[in-house]
Amino acid sequence: MKNRLNDLFHTKKNNLLSIYFTAGYPELNTTLDIAEALEKAGVDFLEIGFPYSDPVADGPVIQHSSEIALQNGMSLNVLFEQLADLRKRVSIPIMLMGYFNPVVQYGVERFCKKAAEVGVDGIIVPDLPVYEYETLYADVFKSHNLSNIFMVTPQTSAERIRKIDELSNSFIYLLSSSSITGTALQLSVNIEDYYKRIKAMYLKNPAIIGFGTDQKSFDKACEYASGAIVGTRFVKLLGEDEYLKKIPDFIAGFKA
Repeated sequence: MKNRLNDLFHTKKNNLLSIYFTAGYPELNTTLDIAEALEKAGVDFLEIGFPYSDPVADGPVIQHSSEIALQNGMSLNVLFEQLADLRKRVSIPIMLMGYFNPVVQYGVERFCKKAAEVGVDGIIVPDLPVYEYETLYADVFKSHNLSNIFMVTPQTSAERIRKIDELSNSFIYLLSSSSITGTALQLSVNIEDYYKRIKAMYLKNPAIIGFGTDQKSFDKACEYASGAIVGTRFVKLLGEDEYLKKIPDFIAGFKA
């Protein structure tokens, strides 16, 4: 059985736009309001982050959003309660993104079962090792029809990338650098060579570029990959007044 991510990548090959935001930020109960507004504005798929107290790969903007979300009372229990009505309001593919510690505390099997029940299509866990996923959790993810999204950096070896491609069944998350989120998309010779190297590998899964993508670099990212993920800039927008009203214009900047 295909999930929504597979359907999306089957029907649309280029210029895909994904947006990341942290559940419970800026207010506890706006997760579905934000998701619905993003779909209406033309976003292709979404990453909803579940906050964690020690987000090692996140820059200050997303770290701050996680802190506020936790203070607001966000947890996996609360998030799954909020997502109970997800598919009544949002039809595009949805991924959950966060660190492995909260998932382990919640229970991996229970987490996957709950995610599938509310209509989640994929999971991104940056600190879940490839070997651990393959040996311990791959069958659990597959049994609930959830795609596990792996990350690749400029330092990832070709052998490891091939392994990730073999284990993946939707797309590969291509980090524009090995630094924290929110870093401006670098267009140095090295980074362009990295994008070209990935493209020349002819992987079976499409690649999406993430971390530090802004409006100027979205088109550049789409030259080398099927699309890009915007996180930090959008989370900044959520810190402004009347952020829901500003979402259409924000997304229009990428879709122009």
